[in-house]
Order: sequence, then C-alpha cells, then structure tokens
Amino acid sequence: MIAYLERFVHGNDVESRQADEEDDCSSLCDALDLQGSIDCVATGLAGKDFGGVYSFKPLGFVKPANSDDVARVVKAALRSSNLTVAARGNGHSINGQAMADRGLVMDMRSMEDHFQVVRINGTPYADVSGGALWEDVLKRCVLDFGLAPRSWTDYLSLTVGGTLSNAGVSGQAFRYGPQTSNVAELEVVTGKGDIIICSEAQNPQLFFAALGGLGQFGIITRAKVELQPAPDKVRWIRVVYTEFEEFSRDAELLVTRQENDSFDYVEGFVFLNSDDPSNGWPSVPLDPQQAPFDPSRIPATAGSVLYCLEVALHYRDTDHPSTVDAVVNRLLGRLGFLRHLKFEMDLNYMEFLLRVKQAEEHAKANGDWDAPHPWLNLFVSKSDIADFDRHVFKNILKGGVGGPMLIYPLTRSMWDTRTSVVIPKDENDEIFYIVALLRFTAYPKGPSVEKMVAQNHEIIKCCINKGFDFKLYLPHYSSQEEWKAHFGNQWTRFVERKASFDPLAILAPGQKIFSRIHHL
Repeated sequence: MIAYLERFVHGNDVESRQADEEDDCSSLCDALDLQGSIDCVATGLAGKDFGGVYSFKPLGFVKPANSDDVARVVKAALRSSNLTVAARGNGHSINGQAMADRGLVMDMRSMEDHFQVVRINGTPYADVSGGALWEDVLKRCVLDFGLAPRSWTDYLSLTVGGTLSNAGVSGQAFRYGPQTSNVAELEVVTGKGDIIICSEAQNPQLFFAALGGLGQFGIITRAKVELQPAPDKVRWIRVVYTEFEEFSRDAELLVTRQENDSFDYVEGFVFLNSDDPSNGWPSVPLDPQQAPFDPSRIPATAGSVLYCLEVALHYRDTDHPSTVDAVVNRLLGRLGFLRHLKFEMDLNYMEFLLRVKQAEEHAKANGDWDAPHPWLNLFVSKSDIADFDRHVFKNILKGGVGGPMLIYPLTRSMWDTRTSVVIPKDENDEIFYIVALLRFTAYPKGPSVEKMVAQNHEIIKCCINKGFDFKLYLPHYSSQEEWKAHFGNQWTRFVERKASFDPLAILAPGQKIFSRIHHL
C-alpha cells in the first residue's frame, strides 16, 4: 500500500506521474480496503471551492463510506513521507481551506447517512453525520420530530462538520451562541488515525480543540447537536436607519434583553442610499411586489449609506394574529427606526431558515453563483465598531460590494473560550460584532477578482493601522507569524493541541498554519 502512496508523492516526470496515479487508483483503493472509493482522474471538484480564488489539484478524491474509511486514509498518510489529507464538506470554503495540493481530499458528503434523535438528561439531540447538510438536518428534525437545532448559519447547504470546525453563526447566536456552543458530543478521526468519541466529560481536550479548530486536530465524522421544539411560524421584519449610532444601539438593546422580552433572531446589514440593485434600496424589501422601497421617506440629511435591522419572532399556529401583532409592536416600539420604512411578512419556520435558498437559485440562474466569491468575514469589538463603520463602510466600501454587507452584534458570554475559536480580546465588553462582506458580482459585471481581493486587504490593513480589536472569521493567512498574531495568547494552546492530535501536520493543509512534518 505504501508503495502506491510513495509513487504518488515522489514521481518526477509529469506525464508518467499522472499515468502512474491513474493506473494505481484501483490498486490503492484495494490496498486501503475501503468500503468507499478513490478517484484519481475526476478530481476537479476537489481542487475548487466556492471562493473561486485558489485551485490545487489533489492526488486523489476519496469518497469514504464511514469513519473507518476516514481513519484508514489518515493512517496511510501517516505512514507516507509527506502525504496530507483534507476534509471537504460541500465546498464552501473561500480561500482553499479544504484543498490538499497533491494530497488526498475526502468528500465528507459521501459518508453513509446517519441520523437519530437521542436524549441526554432529558434534552433532545440530533446525532448526525459530519457530512450531513444542515438543511437536511432541519427537514428531518422538524418534519419527523417537531424539533430543530437552536443555532444556525444563514445558508444551510453547509455540512455539520464544516461549520463546527469554524463556529457557525447566524441571527440566533446572540441567544444560544454559535453552533460550536450547541454540541454535546463529537466523533473525531485524529491526525493519528484514531477514532475518538469526545465530549466535555470524555476526552475534553480533543472535544474543545476540534470545535472551531479549522480541521487541524481531527475530522469531525459525527456530532450530537442540541435541539429544541420548533416553532410553526415566523414574523420576519426589516426596519431602516439613517445613523449607525441608532442602528447599533437598538441592535445591542435587542441582543441583551431577556428571552421573553426580545426577538428570536437579530441581524442587520449596511446598504447604499441609491437604487443599486445589489446594495441599494431594492435589497431591503422582503417582498418588493407587495411593498417597494420608497426613497422619498429617507430624510434629506441621510448620508451615502443606510442601515437595516432584521429581526424575527417565532410563534405557534395556535397564537392569534392579534397576539403576535401586540408582541411585535411592543418590541418595535422601543426602537428608533424610520417609521415609514418597515417591511414584514409571515412564513413558516422552515421557509424562513431556508430563505437564502432563493438567493442561491437566483444567483445560479444569472451565473453569479459560479463566479469567484472573495468574501471577507470579521469579528470586531464593540469599542471599535463605530470607527470601523466610518472608515470602512462610509469610505472604502462606499460603492458597495455587489452583495450583502452584514453587520450585527453577538454576545461574548455565549462563546465557550475552551474551544479553538478566536474572538476579539476585550473581555470586559459583552458585545462584539460580526461583519460579513458577501461579494456576489464579479467581472465583467463588477470589479475583477484581483480588485476585490485587494480591497479586502485594504480593509484588513485599515483595521491594523487603526489599532482595531478584531479577528478574521473563517481566517486565511499566508504565514505562521500572521497565524500567531491571530491566535494571540491562545497560540501556545493551539500548538500543543496540534502536537497531541496531529503531530505530523497531516490534516487540513489548505489552512496553511503548519507544514507537513516528514518522517525522521
């Protein structure tokens, strides 16, 4: 078996190497005794991602059937001189994080279906495969059990293992924390090829390392995700502000109120004070056919960018409409938005959580989905967010990004510091913000990829030069020094965890944190 692997790694002549790789595929699969398969020819998908900025051809695209297959592949790489392994979910990384240049990429979506609802001390959990899509978890939980996970991402065609390896953030995170704060147990295949069940009580070091660990310590093959009763309906509302101070004040008010005294979902975004179809007035109404945006309602004193607070209230079919109206009016009555620029609609719970699916279908229809997406995601401290707005949204991004510019507050106490996730340093402030620049329009419709990437670098440089307390979310750096700065005082812990669970740095080479260690 190792002979096959070594030929992959050490061949010199390109054509003969490619021929050797193709000839040895079936033999390699037999040698590994996989229940799944390895494809060394049609590897194109494994060398691409949603970001569309990077592309690296792997040696092979592994389709594991189960955790045992994952472990066998990792052990084979462990015994080779320099082979690496990357886990690929649904391919939505932005900067090649799930790629393995001349390594093995594992298609986690091919793992056998695993789903059951279990109870731990009376609390329900979904026990699901790491390769399961969140949208499938949603449908099975709601339709079969009337339950749903507590914390989500906005886009649900992402894998469970993928988001848990980062954080998993949406408008529910202020109340329940990110998805990494809503897991009781993981099954992880480490960089040593060991299959380990871990939780807060059992193998806790690996449990907290893997959560938000960027795939550096193990591949998440199964997870138990906390559930709660699913509501029937959602009142979805957007309101408009001209001033960032008022927008942020109201958003922070909502995320710090008690559960029975606020909305169940709180997000927000910046938009242009113009008719730009991607970033302007048309991007605000929930249903433009019913209630189009009326720009005459905007005060003449408004600036070039405006702000939208997006909230949602859960309710049951048995709740009388007047009761829902009364709760909504009471909660909105505290807020300082422009009263004539309010948009709302009622829809069922699953429709609300799958709302981004419509945007995906539209983007696929017009070709934007397959274009590059050099997105930028950041966590910014509350103390710096007003200056960030002034320097970034009102200056660098005054022309928009061709897609949503999200900004909304998160609550620090809902994030478990034992995980590998890194957030802004100021522990004295309960609030910090997520900023997500989701570019959807690329050349020739918009600026070139190079210009968009350059603008991302300009934003990061601005944050550094201004001394902002910020961290990249879904981070991407090109040097270990930058990674050390990113992790700060958590770097030592991160390195120690790497030495414990992936000592030869086999896993997730696309993150570019550690270099593969060769056998001595």
